Amino acid sequence: MTPRVVITGMGVISPNGQGKQAFCRALLDGRSGVKRTSRFDPSELPVQIAGEIPEFDEFAWIEPRERKHVSRVVPLCLAASTEALHDAALDPTRMSAQEKREIGIVLGSGGGAQEYSEENYRLWHSGHVKQVSLFCIPSGTMGTLSSEVQMRFGFRGYSHVVTTGCTSSTDALGYALQHIQAGVQPMFLVGGVDSTITPGIIKGYTMLRALTTRWNDEPERASRPFSADRDGFVLAEGSWMFVLEDYDHARARGARMYAELAGYASTCEAFHRVRLSESPDEPARAITEALAEAQLAPDNIDYVQLHGTATELNDRVETRALKLALGDHATKIPMSGIKSQIGHAQGASGAAGIAATLVAMEHGQIPPTINLDVPDPECDLDYVPETGRKASIEHAVCNCVGFGSKNSAVVLRKIA
Repeated sequence: MTPRVVITGMGVISPNGQGKQAFCRALLDGRSGVKRTSRFDPSELPVQIAGEIPEFDEFAWIEPRERKHVSRVVPLCLAASTEALHDAALDPTRMSAQEKREIGIVLGSGGGAQEYSEENYRLWHSGHVKQVSLFCIPSGTMGTLSSEVQMRFGFRGYSHVVTTGCTSSTDALGYALQHIQAGVQPMFLVGGVDSTITPGIIKGYTMLRALTTRWNDEPERASRPFSADRDGFVLAEGSWMFVLEDYDHARARGARMYAELAGYASTCEAFHRVRLSESPDEPARAITEALAEAQLAPDNIDYVQLHGTATELNDRVETRALKLALGDHATKIPMSGIKSQIGHAQGASGAAGIAATLVAMEHGQIPPTINLDVPDPECDLDYVPETGRKASIEHAVCNCVGFGSKNSAVVLRKIA
């Protein structure tokens, strides 16, 4: 029998709330975390807003003298990881060496240290060579991110970074799920982190015409998935971390269980390096295969957490994919998209959606898709606009779509 894998801890640093309680309140109230960019002067850029967390205190998690040597994703991830471990009743300072060897780390990040590398390039090319970090190479390498977390907590298990664009953190959870099921390790600290709000990244996405440019004066209205007047996504940052655990292992130590990670699947068309899936077939296949792994039929699903970027093509393709995968039941399932509230956290967005789904399961309430003001006739499912809705959720699908036509889906089952 395939081992069951459960989520026993959650930690959140999000544009609409630091800490899982603040995140929960904001999410269910439908409060936007999008605001004018403050870390640099955006006035010369066509996009001046982001799902930024200006109140996040980096120096509470890393010493000021060390900050220049690491990316912002490090303190973001350490903060969310600390809360997730505490939430799971795990104290690394009290663990034996053997217990620390039983905990692996898998992080999903699409941008990783891009913010850090861009800043070091800026210093170099502007003549401030002495201010360039000695660690610009190792700290700018994506794979060292999990090592930073491992060093902080002293864990000695697997240490990996998954980077598959927007599906990175969803795939990280799938990777950890499969390793627990294979008996490699009983526990993983896993999730997503990204912080790519930089002038260079904004300029690059502007060239792709992917970002919204119409809402600089009303940031909270900017992220508009499935609304007919959408014109692109909003960049965001944040970290959403979880403790994944073998069910028997969790039960033996009396751990609280949020939900079971019941199914995971990933597909890829790989027909273009930039575009998202233009056909609904592959995104639908990821959902169908995740349901099959969970041994569920479409009519077992009570909720779908959407990818919902607010780009014209992606929202329509996702809608069609859900109809293909879920059949007639698609029109009966309440769905919502967290990006409407926080923007697009890139490779961490899948983990953000899973956190939102756990909140919905725990509180019996669907978080709203805000800013859905003008119905798009080609996006005609139940997106639960504006106020949210009470609902009992036993099974949920978390959907994710990324560059290179990558698609991932996770099925969550509430623990009775």
